[in-house]
Parts: sequence; structure tokens; C-alpha cells
Amino acid sequence: MTAHIETITTSRSAVTIAVTGRTETGHVRQHNEDSLIASSPIFAVADGMGGHTRGDLASQAMVHQLSHSIRPGQPTTPEAVFTAITAANSFIMSWAEQSGIAGTTVAGLALVSLSSQADCHWMAFNIGDSRVYVWENDVLRQVTVDHSVTQELIDAGTITPAEAVTHPERNVVTRAVGVETDADPDVWLLPASEHQVFLLCSDGLTREVSQEQIEGVLRSGVDDPAEQLVELALAAGAHDNVTVLVVDSRTLDTTPPRPGYHEHQSLGYLEQTLPRV
Repeated sequence: MTAHIETITTSRSAVTIAVTGRTETGHVRQHNEDSLIASSPIFAVADGMGGHTRGDLASQAMVHQLSHSIRPGQPTTPEAVFTAITAANSFIMSWAEQSGIAGTTVAGLALVSLSSQADCHWMAFNIGDSRVYVWENDVLRQVTVDHSVTQELIDAGTITPAEAVTHPERNVVTRAVGVETDADPDVWLLPASEHQVFLLCSDGLTREVSQEQIEGVLRSGVDDPAEQLVELALAAGAHDNVTVLVVDSRTLDTTPPRPGYHEHQSLGYLEQTLPRV
């Protein structure tokens, strides 16, 4: 996908967003069960649950609901994102009696406005093991925490991250959209400030491409980093579907300088959540 650039303007700031994205079936799977949405202010990757009936339709339903619930071209609200996830969850669950269980992960990034008095924030959210990363200070940092058996084993100190790569239950997620009555995402709020780069991906990328390789692509400054990352996954075998979005944002504060608020971190710096600590 050729880089798409859009600017969202509010009474307090102007956020210019460039996004590149690509999704591929890979070399092993018969169908691509991944879906993506890249339409400011919402960006998300959904990975239909492999081995289940209609996984591709489940991921499509998730991104369709995000598109339907969130007005383009302006900051949204956390409530709009939650509404979309709840609607997708109910819709996918309604298939169960006729066609069996289906489900999907979702990992997303939304530019949100918490109030007219607060600066915009990036809201990262996830259900399942698709991920949101932030690229800052020349280092890639995972923002979201996987809902998976291997992540729980890592948290318990039973296995290491390196051992998780080959663990027999590495594909088992513990939370997904469309499987249970409640679909509650974990959420992180990051103040929108100056230059920020985010990576959203399904596990088809991180199972094939190392963090060092991902960092190398982001560091290189290529015009279409998502394209390059997917190509690396394909070259490594692409045993699963692979989907990547790279969101590059630049935020300009357009309010006149005044004492206090602008001299330090925004109030949003205190509002990050760490739901699984």
C-alpha cells in the first residue's frame, strides 16, 4: 500500500499521519484470515483464528465494525472503539449455532480526544496476540501484552521469551473477539507528541522476523517500511498470514504558549494504563 498521508486538526494541535500497510497469505496457508484498517483516526490489524470456521470473515467483521463506528478525519473516543469491539463480538458469536465457533484477534491504534481541555492521545489496544509496538529512541518497544498461553508462562517465569518461540502451545490465545460474551481489550494511552512511529502486526511477522531485523527496516527510513517487513517474512518462509501497518505521526502544538501546561509533559503522561502488571 502506497504511503497515505492525512492531517487531523483540532483546536489544540495538528497531527499529520503517514501510514503504509500490507497483508499477505504467506507460503503455507490456503486463505488469508488477516484483515486491516488504515483510515485516520483508526488503524488496526485483526487475525482470524486459524483452524476455526470463518476466521477470515471474523477478522473482516472486526475491521468493518471499527470503520462503521468511528468517524473518519477527526479524533475519536475510547468509547467508540469499545462499541465497535462489542458489536463485532456479538456479531461473530451469532454465527456459532449455524457454522461453529469463529474468532479474531485485534490490535489497534486510535487517535482519541479525552476532552476539549486535553491534548490528543494515541490509544493502543489489543485482544489476543496481534501487537502494537512503538519505535522510539532507535529502539522498538512492545506496547501491548499478548493474551496467550506462552505469555502467561513467561509472566510466571516458567519459560523464557526465546523458549516461547518454539513452545507447543505458542499458537494458543487466551482471549479473542467472538469467543466469549465479554470482549474487553487492554488499553494504553500515550500522549500524541512530536514525532512518533508505531508498528501494528499479526504474529505472522514476529514469528518470522527478528526484532533486530524490524529495527533495521525502521531505522533505514525506506518509503514503505510495511512492504519491506512483509517481504522479510515472505523470504523467511511465511508459515502464517502476515499483516503489517506502520503509522508515522507528527504532532504540532497549535495553541499559544502559556505558563504551566506547555512547559512539561502533558497531563496525559499520567494516564497510561498497564492492565496486566
